[in-house]
Amino acid sequence: MKFSSLFVFLAVFFVLFTHQTHSADWPYPQDTPQINPIRIGMAGDQPIDISRFLLARGPASATMNSQGSVVAYISSITGVPQVWLLSLEGGQTTQLTYGNGVTFYRWHPDGQHIIYGADNEGNEREAYYLISLDGLSEQLLLDHSKAYRVFGDIDSQGQQFTYASTERNGRDFDIYLLDFSLDNKEAKSTLIYQSEFGFYPRQWQPSGDLSIVTEVVGEDGANVYLLNTQTGKMTNLFKPEISSDYSQFVWSKSGKAFYFTSDQDGEMKSLRQYDVATGTSKVLFSHQFDIENIQSCMQEKYLTWTTNEYGFDKLHIYNQQAKTSKTVELPDGVYSLSCSVAGKDLLVRISGPATPGSLFLVDLTNQQTRLLMAPDMAGIDPQQMVKPQIIEFPARDGLTLNGLLYLPVSQSASLPPIVIDVHGGPTGQSRATWGPLIQYLLGQGIAVLDINVRGSTGFGKTYARLDNQEKRLDSVRDLVDALAWLKTDGRVNASQAAVMGGSYGGYMVNAVMGAYPDAFKAGLSYVGVADWVKALQTASPGLKASDRIEYGDIREQRWLDFYAQNSPINTVHNIKAPMFYEHGVNDPRDPVTESDTMVKALRDKNIAVTYLRFPDEGHRIAKLANRITFYQQVAAFLKQHLSTE
Repeated sequence: MKFSSLFVFLAVFFVLFTHQTHSADWPYPQDTPQINPIRIGMAGDQPIDISRFLLARGPASATMNSQGSVVAYISSITGVPQVWLLSLEGGQTTQLTYGNGVTFYRWHPDGQHIIYGADNEGNEREAYYLISLDGLSEQLLLDHSKAYRVFGDIDSQGQQFTYASTERNGRDFDIYLLDFSLDNKEAKSTLIYQSEFGFYPRQWQPSGDLSIVTEVVGEDGANVYLLNTQTGKMTNLFKPEISSDYSQFVWSKSGKAFYFTSDQDGEMKSLRQYDVATGTSKVLFSHQFDIENIQSCMQEKYLTWTTNEYGFDKLHIYNQQAKTSKTVELPDGVYSLSCSVAGKDLLVRISGPATPGSLFLVDLTNQQTRLLMAPDMAGIDPQQMVKPQIIEFPARDGLTLNGLLYLPVSQSASLPPIVIDVHGGPTGQSRATWGPLIQYLLGQGIAVLDINVRGSTGFGKTYARLDNQEKRLDSVRDLVDALAWLKTDGRVNASQAAVMGGSYGGYMVNAVMGAYPDAFKAGLSYVGVADWVKALQTASPGLKASDRIEYGDIREQRWLDFYAQNSPINTVHNIKAPMFYEHGVNDPRDPVTESDTMVKALRDKNIAVTYLRFPDEGHRIAKLANRITFYQQVAAFLKQHLSTE
């Protein structure tokens, strides 16, 4: 209790301080959120307070070291993401990193060190660090700078790693090699490949000099190369006429081949193998759903992967010697996989409707499972959490749309109001993961449709590209068609409907509220786009390469003209309903001025607007106190503007 009180006091002090430093940037200082003390109520209270949903935590990004003796994972139990360790040989979990929130980590090949990245308050300009597992030795490998970076992979000897950076000109991601040692000697970085737009190193060849490199050519498309890290020679592997997805690269133990997934020459992603010597690839396994999360385990005796089945994952294990395949039953949710070099256990991390993060060990030899780490549910009964229903319905042009429908468990005789939740991306997907806000709204008697409009991934390459460029507004129309279908379905009160979304989903909210002003009773836009011309011109370099295919090249006049006409700021005058906006001042992806512009335009015409403008956040809200404040106000806004009677 003392720690909690101190945390709240410091959070309030920090927000008040940053309010003074940022208020001059914006004419409405009242929009800087004020952080209130956390009040979670009593265990067993109904409805469950949003604070409990956010305090419920589980491990994220969990992976094993090479010996299979330690699991590392990311937890936000301190209020910001940090790396924690769990020994498989017994003992308590321990916190490894401190300070700025961790953005990623990778195991060093020796299994006794970790390389991790951390930025400053969500600005996505990472510094890289090396730390020993005992936490007693830490080394700064690359300091913060104005450059954006994307980590690649570490060589087998643990003395070099690759990364991409915009250091040279602020736009293009060149590839660098960093030499480092474990004895705190100064690290040295060398440019080994100069690129245009986005070239990213992926997996380093075992006991070799080759690195798999992908060139981004769209939200769901890439070209693939092999880069010799010593000579800088780049060899083309896959550069199809029709762009395709290539991902999930895993080298064989010998380094003579690698596994990967791709949808080249097909709709769904299949599991494939590329032979370096012959330069040929072959399909090993295909499925009616996308194959993801490839792992090669037990000296390559087993291949494991997941299939993405309407947003739920299924685990598959293939014995390469016996030529047998097994499907393993695990709790509902979305999985990530990890295995060690020689250990017989597969680590499965699950985020699902009833868990913010659980770790299971699966014995590869007999498929027996055991729970390794349960989540801290903060006094919430997981049996009360609602599992979504998979739904499909037609758009007005006959295209089949789909989503995950969450219905409240309510004793009310009236139908519940509905919120349509739009994912980001745009090539994201509604997945059956832990959804604190969704579960909280259900407790308040509000249904949620987590929708997959056209352009979403997980349903084939054609479906994912139905919103590209000039087709952008077709996906906006899908939201109105979903509402029309809900009115005929009869499970919710579709006359009491709101739409919400973040990032690209925030743009969708801005767009649909202006293009179809009579459809929704309220709109909630988080870190969304208002003016596509400005957004595409000022987007972070990591987005510019994929933007060319998804949106069109903004350097061309025809796309300037298209987005000058088809941006939400041009239809903002049509909006009639109350609006809710959230944005982090440090957002490098969608500048905070995007929401500023919408809010000012709406207030100038006396439309009711709630605006949370966080001075210490970026494209996502990372700090616990800020997330609680954000979700509390979202729920209050919806309860104010949607009738639950």
